[in-house]
Amino acid sequence: MVQPSKPRVALVGVGRMGANMALRLQEVGYVVSAVYDVYPEAAAKVAKETGARAVTLLADVTKAADVIITVVSDDAAMYAIFAESGDSLLAAADGKIFVNCATVTPSVHVEVDRRAKAHGAESIEASMASSITQAREGTLYLMVGGERSTYDKVEPMLQQMSAALRYIGPAGSAAAVKALVNMVMNINTAGLAEGLGVGDALGLDLTMLREVFSQTGANSRVLETDGLDMQNRDHEVYFSAAHAAKDSHIAISLGKEAGLELPVAEASAAQFDRLIELGIGDELDKSGVAELTFLSRRGGHAAAHAAH
Repeated sequence: MVQPSKPRVALVGVGRMGANMALRLQEVGYVVSAVYDVYPEAAAKVAKETGARAVTLLADVTKAADVIITVVSDDAAMYAIFAESGDSLLAAADGKIFVNCATVTPSVHVEVDRRAKAHGAESIEASMASSITQAREGTLYLMVGGERSTYDKVEPMLQQMSAALRYIGPAGSAAAVKALVNMVMNINTAGLAEGLGVGDALGLDLTMLREVFSQTGANSRVLETDGLDMQNRDHEVYFSAAHAAKDSHIAISLGKEAGLELPVAEASAAQFDRLIELGIGDELDKSGVAELTFLSRRGGHAAAHAAH
């Protein structure tokens, strides 16, 4: 049941994550007033499911809501929706709050925060370290960066979206932590793919090998989420290889800015880059990196795609 005291919410970017966040918020009593996506059919579908209005102008998103959640793809998309001229979320943004969930370069969140304040609005980043199922169930792990006073205003809403909520610090700080989270996750994913690939080449039973991994120093969260998928070649997209590459490169850039070399992160990023080069970075989950490491598959999906 909708509760009148709750802010009206709109979403920009209603792909797999954004759509499920919208459904969750409506389920717990928020009015989802408007949705926008660069793919109008995606917005129309979510609008039908939530009772929201699918709009085609960013300015209409801001006009329709008190809190605007954004879930876009990359740095360029963030700058586009917060453009300082033309159609933009910043139009008539005075008094509005933006909650930006995309994994983008931390400096982008800092700049968006500056632009929002210049237009009388507030902005925080709510970086997500979870996937589609958690978005729908309201069990995301959220790391928040921005003004503490802004966080306090939207904390009740964020609690309905998450199982764990962590305030990190000023604008950009949560995005930096998220980039490092994903960098380490992607290293683990590429490493697991190599371990299982070698095991397969040696003729080992992969179910046994995963069990041994789980009881030793080879254990990881990635083993739990991706190990069976790698074995079964089930690469349905929850977190795409293309997103894995993007996020690893954000973290690598942060390391270089700090004067560090990150050879392991660079090697794992190169594996995900390879899937993009083969044209399947958006078609495979990050577990699809295993298609590059199993000799018995000789590249698997990647080789098949390259042949065409």
